[in-house]
Amino acid sequence: MKKPLEGIKVLELGNFVAAPFAGKIMGEFGAEIIKIEDPEKGDSIRNWRVMHNGTSLWWYVHARNKKSVALDLRKSEDQEIIRELAKEADVVIENFRPGTLEKWGIGYEDLKKINPSIIMTRISGYGQTGPYAKKPGFGSIAESMGGIRYLTGFPDRPPVRVGLAIGDSIAGLYAVNGTLMALRARDIDPQRRGQYVDIALTEAVFSLLEGVLPEYDVKGIIRERTGATLEGIAPSNTYLCKDGKYIVIAANSDSIFRRFMNAIGRPDLAEDPVYANNQGRAQNAEYLDQLIEEWTKTCTQKEAQKVLDDAAVPAGPIYSIEDIANDEHFQARGMFETVTLPDGERVKVPGIVPKLSETPGSIEWIGPKLGEHTEEVIGNRLSKQK
Repeated sequence: MKKPLEGIKVLELGNFVAAPFAGKIMGEFGAEIIKIEDPEKGDSIRNWRVMHNGTSLWWYVHARNKKSVALDLRKSEDQEIIRELAKEADVVIENFRPGTLEKWGIGYEDLKKINPSIIMTRISGYGQTGPYAKKPGFGSIAESMGGIRYLTGFPDRPPVRVGLAIGDSIAGLYAVNGTLMALRARDIDPQRRGQYVDIALTEAVFSLLEGVLPEYDVKGIIRERTGATLEGIAPSNTYLCKDGKYIVIAANSDSIFRRFMNAIGRPDLAEDPVYANNQGRAQNAEYLDQLIEEWTKTCTQKEAQKVLDDAAVPAGPIYSIEDIANDEHFQARGMFETVTLPDGERVKVPGIVPKLSETPGSIEWIGPKLGEHTEEVIGNRLSKQK
């Protein structure tokens, strides 16, 4: 069977993280990703974080399965090339500030005239409309304004960030979802009309806030930072073990709590009606956390994990990347793939998510050199049209 997105042609006009993250996923499942890069610098990720022989190691995750075409979108002749490529493209993914592509004559309405079936997936800080639309916006700002930063950390300290570009990645996932929905809508439309998909980084982050808005609207409650706990759900926390390592235990369902208490020698609490449901446990969360950690401190992390596994209590260690790389389950699930860098060095990169039983994704090649496919894409495709 073919890969699910085989035959789909995508122009990736994105830079940094969000749009390229979406393009990466689509490329893993068969879409042809033509990545447009600045001829002088390329995508900024080429020069971010840990470098190896002049190229970021992140790049080899970010750009796999993509073709690199070097074009300066500020130049009229290169804008014309985009218009020509758009004639046979299914999707354009971009994350410029709203109005930028319109200024260059390659916005959605411009390309729609050339190709009425085209889908343009647009990622920006605040969306294509609204009073903030024209403001520049990065993932870190979206995490702040979207509400996640306010909730991350301990209540007696300033808000902190997750150590990843989480806001961009969330938006990238929505970009894939929105693009696939738009492709499906086009497929069932007798006129095969395209559309644009509008994704705001702030809204992507905000969408994850569970019941935070109705809690505020109905009860006037402003959810605050609670450190390693989740207020109102107990017991669910991080606990120190005898060997100085930490384990996360989530025993916050009624039946699991009973199994947990029996497993650690507290059958009295397992049968206590005070703790029979979450409301009672949440009101006594501090007490429960204290007695649970008294138990974990008598065990090493592995000893505690075995007790909890045997009792079918959800629990897991806090992993560093070293721990992940050596974990048998990640290995068995194919979450590490080895690729060869241009200098011949072999390096592990993350495997494919999600896993499809019949049409799985794959890494066909690592990230391209800047402009590596310019002649192939422009020469071959445009020569056919002239």
